[in-house]
Amino acid sequence: MLNTTLRPAVFLDRDGTLNTCLVRDGRPYPPATVAEFNLLPGVADACRQLHAAGYVLVVATNQPDVGRGSQTQKVVEEMHARLQQLIPEIARIEVCYDPGRGEASSRRKPEPGMLHDAATALALDLANSWMIGDRWRDIDAGHAAGCRTILLDCGYNEALRQQPDFITDNLTDAAGIILARANPIN
Repeated sequence: MLNTTLRPAVFLDRDGTLNTCLVRDGRPYPPATVAEFNLLPGVADACRQLHAAGYVLVVATNQPDVGRGSQTQKVVEEMHARLQQLIPEIARIEVCYDPGRGEASSRRKPEPGMLHDAATALALDLANSWMIGDRWRDIDAGHAAGCRTILLDCGYNEALRQQPDFITDNLTDAAGIILARANPIN
């Protein structure tokens, strides 16, 4: 008999949510090299707690610099390999390399395509899932996919387009919000 039970997930943005990023003029920029790729404090423990509670962890990240030619896909993939070494509980990493110029792909946040693709591949229950990110695109993608959302407020110089369900400033507190409201399936 097939198990058709859908599982809840926590979708995580990458830069500014899991790892440090460079902020210039109030805007975040991803690390340029694997050597610059460093987890934010408490991230690994927060991910382990969510995973132990029954959540499937999925990273959903726009990496437009690849599409723009200012970063190589090889370096981004090396960063992701490092991320999975540091946090082996991550089940999947969804990446969109769309440069964000002209007509955007359905996978580029704020569109929910990466979340939908992961939900199909991993049998995820979007209505009982969460999206955590540090930018308006993350919140909009989460809402569009039917997830609850948490903004990690990093003080960027950009406005939200939709209100998140919760706001905090770090992943440890975001995990606490989820765990306090959760009834995940183990």
